[in-house]
Amino acid sequence: MSNTHDDTIAALATAPGSGAVAIVRLSGNESQRIAEQICGAAPAPRRAELRAFRDASGELIDTGLALYFPGPDSYTGQDVVEFQIHGSPVISEWLLEAIVSAGARAAEPGEFTLRAFLNDKLDLAQAEAVADLVASHSRAAARAAGRSLSGSFSERVAAIQSSLTHLRVQLEAHLDFPDEEIDPESGAALQSSLRMTKQSIAQLQREAHRGVVLRDGLNLAIAGPPNAGKSSLLNRLAGYSAAIVTDIPGTTRDPLREHLVLDGLPITIVDTAGLRATTDPIEKEGLRRAHVELERADRVLWVSDVMQDIEATVAEARTSLSGLDKVSFVFNKIDLLDKPPSATQRLADNAVLESTGAPAVAVSALTGSGFENLTRHLKELAGWSENVEGSFSARRRHLDAIERALNHLDSAEPLLISQSELAAEELRNAQQSLSEVTGELTSDDLLGEIFSSFCIGK
Repeated sequence: MSNTHDDTIAALATAPGSGAVAIVRLSGNESQRIAEQICGAAPAPRRAELRAFRDASGELIDTGLALYFPGPDSYTGQDVVEFQIHGSPVISEWLLEAIVSAGARAAEPGEFTLRAFLNDKLDLAQAEAVADLVASHSRAAARAAGRSLSGSFSERVAAIQSSLTHLRVQLEAHLDFPDEEIDPESGAALQSSLRMTKQSIAQLQREAHRGVVLRDGLNLAIAGPPNAGKSSLLNRLAGYSAAIVTDIPGTTRDPLREHLVLDGLPITIVDTAGLRATTDPIEKEGLRRAHVELERADRVLWVSDVMQDIEATVAEARTSLSGLDKVSFVFNKIDLLDKPPSATQRLADNAVLESTGAPAVAVSALTGSGFENLTRHLKELAGWSENVEGSFSARRRHLDAIERALNHLDSAEPLLISQSELAAEELRNAQQSLSEVTGELTSDDLLGEIFSSFCIGK
């Protein structure tokens, strides 16, 4: 975002392409003057008026509705004009050219919402919720983004900030009299306040994690030996033949990525090459890419043939992966078991599998048997629920800021009585970390990164 924020910007506010209606939006000090040049006279504030829109030569571009929202009572806090025209790409492009010729410039991605943030119409968490609402892939995600946009997330952060401020005031009062020790009663009250604040932040952290899942979903990687049914598993989850399935080992070379909504839970799932020793240079590159995806994933689904020895499966996973801490074993082809014990019993009774601490699910990618258990398992991993009341949209940067705030409070607790000056500094750092969520303290680089991900016109 290299431009100043007091010039006048313009952009198409509706999706590109043909449609019934298109909206072109302006924001800035020259909006009213440009509106007068385009349609003869600026419309009355907050009234939709039918106008003819003309270019600099006076040629008719289109006839539509013009609306004028004077600042500061507008979305951006500046003068805003919207032109509603017929939804032809030719017409909208022609109108934008006329507006730019009249003195505006093309808006950058997210620049309208950035101006709303800079003019205190939205805090940063609310501004991000605008993009999350536009990009939501489920009703639950849309509801969560709506709650963040209305201020639910920000209000929770503000309440914790208020508690931290009160705690700092109490502590600073004692620091003003260094010769007087904190009496036991006051010390106990300080410690109680700190613990309650930590509990509030920990609860916010859990809810923010659910918000991240609603927004980003769960990132899964499918791994395992060749011919275990990895691609078949992906196809069953996707509901169509996304991956080629053959009996030939090494069919999957490049990681295949699919974006799914599984019983309401957004999922990004990557099918990787079968992990095995090979001298084929192309397959070796596929294996290298597979390991990159395994490191990135929130969870690895290690797919194995249920007929294979379970101990060998666990040993193979240990050898191929850096650890089993984010692994779920998926034993495929249970349709081949024609006699007891069942796959579920075999998994539950296996001591080696139990010793890993990794969960295990038995499925058949061919028939779909067991996939309701796999879906339930994935939703439990994500901490996801369709009906969580009060969920709000959140991002991974929010989780990072909340975690740092919690770490500072953990550091402050043992110092509270004996080394109050250091504890006070930790409390200040905790508040600074939390302030990054709403944008009270933020860098220009961070703003540029956030708003550049928005669509143009928002």
